[in-house]
Order: sequence, then structure tokens, then C-alpha cells
Amino acid sequence: MLVLSTACRRYGVPQRMLSDSGGASISNAFEAVCARLEIEHITIVSTQGESWLNIMETHFNVQRRLYDYQFSLTQNPVEFEQVYQAFLETYNTTAHGGLVKDGFATPIPLVVLGQAKGRLYSEDALAQKFSRALFPRTTNRHGCVTLHRDHFHVAEGIPQTQVLLWVYEDQLRAVWDSVVLAEYHCRYDGQKRQVRDIRHGTFYATRFASPQGAFIPLKAEESVVVYRPQMPRRQVKLPLPAQQWWLFELVHTA
Repeated sequence: MLVLSTACRRYGVPQRMLSDSGGASISNAFEAVCARLEIEHITIVSTQGESWLNIMETHFNVQRRLYDYQFSLTQNPVEFEQVYQAFLETYNTTAHGGLVKDGFATPIPLVVLGQAKGRLYSEDALAQKFSRALFPRTTNRHGCVTLHRDHFHVAEGIPQTQVLLWVYEDQLRAVWDSVVLAEYHCRYDGQKRQVRDIRHGTFYATRFASPQGAFIPLKAEESVVVYRPQMPRRQVKLPLPAQQWWLFELVHTA
């Protein structure tokens, strides 16, 4: 879901999409998003001799041959992401053998596919398409967000920034620029489309670290979720009706 959302925001919504028959690609949530975006989702079955259609496996093999050794030398998520960005730069700016064979004047993927765009949607329209599992929120100056009735920490390094809160099963993930910033456990009410019982936060080291170090560093096991109870509606006191005196007093007689 995160990969599809990022691709749609950067390159537009494709007309059709090819994937294997893995659980993630045939899940009800994924198929529902494809239906709302009018994407023709084509699945293949490797055991039926269709593995040659899996274009993604070709790209994985290229990555494995070019950069698996560099990936193995990384020590933390920040280093791994830097190496991955270097791989993307190398891959997109290196002449492709297939494009050379097809006679492209400039057989560089970034040039050939640089102008390729799908159907463009506004940010609000895409958020609505992914609304069952996606909640855009803007962090405050401390890097915290409020979701429904809970207020919790995401990342200090990105104040006043819109992040995406993804809900998948019992996990809530805060993502910005395709990078997972924090992860919480939660409960999701599909009928009311509300997230509840957010707890047990985990924070990851990213390139968006705050330039000013924290006086007391926030550890992964020290996340705090502030619950904001729903304020009761203010009861408006109606004025008491004015007492009307009888013009003539009625006296009980025998």
C-alpha cells in the first residue's frame, strides 16, 4: 500500500499493474484501492510457467548483482537507505542493455521513462482513495500528531510537516517521503474508520534527525500516548418561565 501510494503521488496512477499472487497483492484492501483507482490488476502464477512475466524479479536480480555486497556492509537503517539511494542513482543513469538493443538514442532509464506519467490526482483525491488505511496528519513544532482522540510522538526532525499514518492490521506507521518514522500498535474500527488504543511506540533512526539534540533522548520503549477525552457538549440552561400570577385567586370553599 505504501509503495502504491508513493508511486501514484510521484508518477501518477497507472492504467494496469502486474504483480505476483502474493498475499499482499491479492489482499482485500489492496484490491479495493485498485478498484477505486480504476487500475487493471494483473496477477501471474509462477508455478504455472508464468514466472517470465514477472518483470520485478528482473529488477531484483539487477539490484542483487550490483549492490548486495554494499548493502551487507551497512550497520544501521540510515546507512542502508544511503546505499539504496546510491543504487537507484546508478541504476537510473546507466545505459540499459535492452534499451541499447531496441535502438534508443539515449538508452538511459531516467531519460526514457523520465516523462512517463500516469493519471494525475490531487493530494486530497488520493487521500480519499486510500482513506480506509491512510490518514494524512501535520506534525506540530515538537514532531507530534493527533489522530482522532490520541496525541502521540512521530519525529522531532520534521516539525510542521504533513506525514502519512498507515493502518495495517494492528500496526500504525508514520511515514514521510517513503521513510517509516515511527510505528505503534493499535486497534482499527473499520465501521467507524477510527483508530483506538494506540500504544507501544517504536522509533527508527532516519536522515530526518533533529539538528538540535534532545536534552533527554526519547527511547523506543518510552513512547507516551496522550489520550484526549471527548469534551462533553455544553449544556445550555434554558431560562425559567416567568411566574404568572392569577388575576383572581381561587379559594376552596365548602
